[in-house]
Amino acid sequence: MTTQPEVWLRGPLADFPALLQPVAHAIKQAQNEIHGLMEEFPDELLWQKPLGMASPGFHLQHIAGVIDRMATYANAETLSEQQFDYLKREGLSNKDLTTKILLENLDHQIADFLSFVSKINTDTLTDFRGVGRAQLPSTVGGLVFHAAEHTQRHLGQLLVTVKVVLGS
Repeated sequence: MTTQPEVWLRGPLADFPALLQPVAHAIKQAQNEIHGLMEEFPDELLWQKPLGMASPGFHLQHIAGVIDRMATYANAETLSEQQFDYLKREGLSNKDLTTKILLENLDHQIADFLSFVSKINTDTLTDFRGVGRAQLPSTVGGLVFHAAEHTQRHLGQLLVTVKVVLGS
């Protein structure tokens, strides 16, 4: 079995500006690792919170939600009622959600986010963007970078949680 290098070591990704390659690389790497980690993960363990940690289901929902919200803010928009509803439901036990469904939702959100990132004019990376109701200061670049680093952070937490839940 030949193992590919990490995404960032495979060269530039087509259709992404050079300045945004690290964002695309980080998101795609996380997506690959999440799929590998969650392969054959038992649905009945999705909402377990070992030692008070956030559940695997929460992390999968939260990553998708953060990516969506950061793209919204980077696009100089405010969150919709649907996004607020999604945020309220992140991590709530839901027997209707399976690992497969959560991964499909995540993949859809990642595809939308990467499409958005590929179209960003890099001249706008330092443009102001307000975050949340308080319009806290950020930039287009800050928001898409945060989506990538936050995804990586939650991938790390998901990795630990899954290992604990599975007892390995």
